[in-house]
Amino acid sequence: MKATEKTVDSFQEHISGQSNKPLSRPPHSLEAIQVLEELNVDAIKGLGPDDAARRLAELGRNELRQQKGVQPLKIFLEQIFNAMTLVLLLALGASFGIQAWIEGGILGGIIVLNIFIGFFQTLQAEKTINSLKNLGKPTCKVVRDGKTIEIQTADVVPGDIIDLNTGDSVPADIRLIEAVNLEADEALLTGESAPVSKMPNSVFDEDTGPGDRLNVVYSSTVITKGRGRGVVFATGMFTEIGLIAGALNGGSGNKSRVKRNEHGSASVLAYLAAGFMAAKSWIGEFLGLTIGTPLQRKLSQLFLWLFLFAIICAIVVLGVNKFDSRKDVIIYAVTTAIGTIPVSLLLVLTVTMAAGTKKMLERHVIVRNLSSLEALGGVSNICSDKTGTITQGRMVVRKAWLPGCGTYSVYTTNDVYNPFAGEVEFAAGQPKDIDSVSEKEHNLRAEPIDTHPEPATKPALQWFLNVASLANLATLKQNAEDPTSSGEWTASGAPTEIAIEVFASRFGWNRVQLSQGSEASWKEIAEFPFDSDVKKMSVIFKNVASEEMHIFTKLHRLINAYL
Repeated sequence: MKATEKTVDSFQEHISGQSNKPLSRPPHSLEAIQVLEELNVDAIKGLGPDDAARRLAELGRNELRQQKGVQPLKIFLEQIFNAMTLVLLLALGASFGIQAWIEGGILGGIIVLNIFIGFFQTLQAEKTINSLKNLGKPTCKVVRDGKTIEIQTADVVPGDIIDLNTGDSVPADIRLIEAVNLEADEALLTGESAPVSKMPNSVFDEDTGPGDRLNVVYSSTVITKGRGRGVVFATGMFTEIGLIAGALNGGSGNKSRVKRNEHGSASVLAYLAAGFMAAKSWIGEFLGLTIGTPLQRKLSQLFLWLFLFAIICAIVVLGVNKFDSRKDVIIYAVTTAIGTIPVSLLLVLTVTMAAGTKKMLERHVIVRNLSSLEALGGVSNICSDKTGTITQGRMVVRKAWLPGCGTYSVYTTNDVYNPFAGEVEFAAGQPKDIDSVSEKEHNLRAEPIDTHPEPATKPALQWFLNVASLANLATLKQNAEDPTSSGEWTASGAPTEIAIEVFASRFGWNRVQLSQGSEASWKEIAEFPFDSDVKKMSVIFKNVASEEMHIFTKLHRLINAYL
C-alpha cells in the first residue's frame, strides 16, 4: 500500500493525527506495519541518505513556523499608529499652529516619552525571546541506512525510524512500533499531569482524541520511563503542537468575502459591500478600535469621542464669537479643545504597565507585550481541570515512615528538585499520629534535623535509602560543582521516582554518586524494569566493599529491601 499522492498545501488544512502527506487513515487507526508500508520505510534499516534528503527538500524542515525576527521599525510604528497617540499628535499640531510653544512642548514630551517606554520595553522583550529560541539545537537518535546516528531534530523527516529512551524529548509525532514500559509526559500538549503509558500494538478509531491515542508519542513531549522505537509520520507545523502554534499565529481571520449566487457570480453591490467591510475592519484595526485588550479598545474609543467633543467645543467658541478670525479667538478655541483631552492619561497607563513588567521580570516572567499585563490583571476566575496546567506538575515526598524507627517529615519546600531546600524533621511515631497535629503547631515544637549524619546511627534508614535511591530510574543533578551553590537542579524520569530520589538525596543517598564514578560504593549488575503484571521493579547491585550481591525491589505501593 502506498502513501496517498495528495499533498496538503497548507498546514491550516491539515487534519489532526495525519501525516504531512495524508495516509489512507490516520496512523493511530492503522497497524504499525501498515504505517511503515505507506511511508515506504523499513523498520530495521530506516531511510537511506538520499531518500531522507529528498523528503527533507519536499516536505520541509521539522520546525515550527516562526514569526519574523525582531523588527524595530514595526514595533516603533505600532507605538504611533493608534487612536490615543494620533489624537495627541493632532493636539500637538494644533498647539504649534497657534504658537503655544510651552503647551506644545509638554505634549511633545509626553508623546515621545510614551513612545520611548513602549518601544524599548517591547523591543527588549522581543530580543530576549528571540535569543531564548536560539539557545540550543536539539538532537535525536535516528536509524539511517541500518545505523543509529544522531542528527538535529530539524532534519527529521516523515518515515524516519526514531529510538526513544528515558529523558528524551520527542522530536516529531511518532507512531510507535515497539515499546517496553514506555511512558511519556504529555502535560505540555494535553495538560495531563501524570505520565501516559503507551501501547504500540493497539489500534484506535479515527476520531480518537490526541490524549487517547496511546500508540502515538507527540512532538515536544518527554519520555519519562522505558524505551521504544517508532516511525515519524508528522513533522513541523503538521504535528499536534504545530497545529496549536498555527492557531495561535493565524491572526483574527476576519476576511470579508464576496457573496456569490448559486452560479458563482457576484453583483457590483456585493463587491462594494465586501470592500466597505474590509475598509471598516482595516480602519478599526489601525485605530485600535477592534484589536487589543478591552481597556485599550475602550481608551481608543474614549480618545476618539473626546477628539470629536474637542472639535465641537472649538466650533462653539468660534460660533459665540461670530466666527471672528482674530488670533486671540482662534487661540481660545484651540485651547478649549485641547483642554478636553486627558493628555497625561496615556503616559500614566504606559508607566504603570512598565512598572508591572519590571515586577513580573523579578518573578522570571518575560512580558512580550505591555497589553498582556492588562489582560492578566483582568482575570477574576480561573477554571482548570488539569493538575499540571497551572501548577508545576511535580511531586514531593512529605512523609516517610520506617516501622520500628519513626517518621521523617519534609516542610517548607519550594524548589521541589533541590534536596537542600526545606527542612526535615523526625518524630518517633506513625504519620497518623503526626497528622493529628496541625503543621504550624508541629513546627513550633519540633526541631529540624541534620540529615547527612542521620543514616549512620540508624541501619533501617540506610536500607530504606538504598532501595529508594538504587531501585530507581530517575536521575537528579545540579548544574554547578558546589552542591551548596545556587545552581539549578534538574531531574529526569517519572514524577514519583524523582520525588523519591530527591528525598534520598536529602540524606546524601544519590543514585549517581552511589553507583557511578571512582568512589562508587555500589555496582549495578542487572535491572528488571517495572512490570504492570507483577507491579514491581528490581535491581541487582554488588557492594564494592563487601562484594556481596543485593536485590532491591520496589513494589507498587510499598518499598522493601531483600538481602
